[in-house]
Amino acid sequence: MKRELVFGAGALRKRATVRLIAWSVPEILPTAVYGIAVARATDSFLDGHAWQGVAWLGGLVATACLGATGARQVYGRLGDLVEPLRDDLVRRVVGGALRSGDDSAVARLNRQVEIVRDTFAGLVLVLRSFAVTLFGVLAGLLSLAPLVAAFVVPPFLLGFALSLAVLGMAADRVRASLTADEALAASAGMVFGGVRDITATGTEEYAEWLVGEPIEAQATAERALAKVSALRTLCFAVGGWLPLLILLATGPWLVERGVSTGTLLGGLTYVLIGLQPALNTVMNALGDSGLRYVITLGRILDTSAAAARPRQVDEVNGYQVRIRDLTFAYGPKAEPVLDGLELTIPEGEHLAVVGPSGIGKSTLAGLVCGMLAPTGGRLLLGGAPPTEVVTDRLARTRVLIPQEAYVFSGTVRDNLSYLLPDATEDQIAQAVHMIGAGELVDRMGGLHAEVKPGRLSAGEKQLLALVRAYLSPAPLAVLDEATCFLDPEAERRAEEAFAQRHGTLIVIAHRISSALRARRILVLDGNKATLGTHTALMRTSRMYRDLHGSWTPDQIQPAS
Repeated sequence: MKRELVFGAGALRKRATVRLIAWSVPEILPTAVYGIAVARATDSFLDGHAWQGVAWLGGLVATACLGATGARQVYGRLGDLVEPLRDDLVRRVVGGALRSGDDSAVARLNRQVEIVRDTFAGLVLVLRSFAVTLFGVLAGLLSLAPLVAAFVVPPFLLGFALSLAVLGMAADRVRASLTADEALAASAGMVFGGVRDITATGTEEYAEWLVGEPIEAQATAERALAKVSALRTLCFAVGGWLPLLILLATGPWLVERGVSTGTLLGGLTYVLIGLQPALNTVMNALGDSGLRYVITLGRILDTSAAAARPRQVDEVNGYQVRIRDLTFAYGPKAEPVLDGLELTIPEGEHLAVVGPSGIGKSTLAGLVCGMLAPTGGRLLLGGAPPTEVVTDRLARTRVLIPQEAYVFSGTVRDNLSYLLPDATEDQIAQAVHMIGAGELVDRMGGLHAEVKPGRLSAGEKQLLALVRAYLSPAPLAVLDEATCFLDPEAERRAEEAFAQRHGTLIVIAHRISSALRARRILVLDGNKATLGTHTALMRTSRMYRDLHGSWTPDQIQPAS
């Protein structure tokens, strides 16, 4: 598979490749002709045949128009080669992240896949242009004066060979730069994800250090990479300027052997307008974009390679959540956000999690859903750690709805049925009715209307995300303040719908009414966690009584 992607097999469709090559042929003609045309026009003007000179220049303009037509068609065919490659890479990155839970997959998906896509397109154009120029110039020089070609071509090829020799050292530095980029993305993602808990525990200085070191490492790697450009400049001087100097130095000698002034000027034209720009472009492309393409592609393929066969679905015993002596901290020197937590959430439970802001409620949700890995203790979902429950079948075990609901461009139906693509119209209609999103769907134009995320409010996005989660086959649903932008009545209807839905419901509560609707309530209070019913906690938990008293009356609604 790696060999296929490196050379574009599967992305370079045969028909598009043939068309690209075919439309490159017309570009060879003006490249081959312009030196000859300049030489013949110059000699004609010097001999007093002005109209012959004008005719040669007119022919050059005509061939340039033909080449422009070919170039226009080349750009039109480029997308047929590039976009399938990007689609293949995205599928591999997402699949690898689901198998491994690798945080650096965000960097590969957001930046590195785009690097590969853009540089692949650029390399196709640059290498095609270089081949066209080299073939055209060689044909033109040999037709014009083989003796001139003997002085021009060898130093040009020497400079190109030296630039290829520099690529090995540059590759190591590009590889170090990409590694530093992934480390920075992973560290920044962890810090940003836990910003509320970091603020609550007063570990801002450690978070700054945690991100500062990868930033400095990336800057060092980029500075080392920049030094390679000096060597590329030397290679360009050999291949781009040395042929010009040799041709100027040997000019009198060539004239003595019958080379006309026009022919000498034509040779200089081939160097200045053809070989020199082509060498500069291909060296920059291979030395920068080319290295990033090969190394980035290699890292994507290496890190998204198929992992060992995951555990079979029948090895997972249901979806009960068992937490034993669980500890989690955002870094080795940070204070634990959760410490020694013991909890069992039976199948079919309706649990509300409450506590002050930054106490670790969202962290617990991330741990249950496998987005974070415990730093101590064990958390088992149906007998397996949540981070291992990552195959397509086992990922259907739980669904997480965060505070910032996500909707995407597409139809309303696409958004609602994303977690159950084969959902029937009746299933979707029932989910919309249960959550209370019927009015919103009607206002948007029905299930087949196009969704424009930028025009939706935060509450409307939450309603669509809640329907999507309700419709999913996952028996364990985690609502992490997923109704915070809804009014109390809309929140009540949504939570009651999930409570009546088959499976387990865990609600990270931002209103006391959510706690009142739950069967049991977990109160997080520093390193202490208390579990019980509302009535029991009002007697035994001072933290719960304080939370209850801090909520406004309109947030307190009796359980249905």
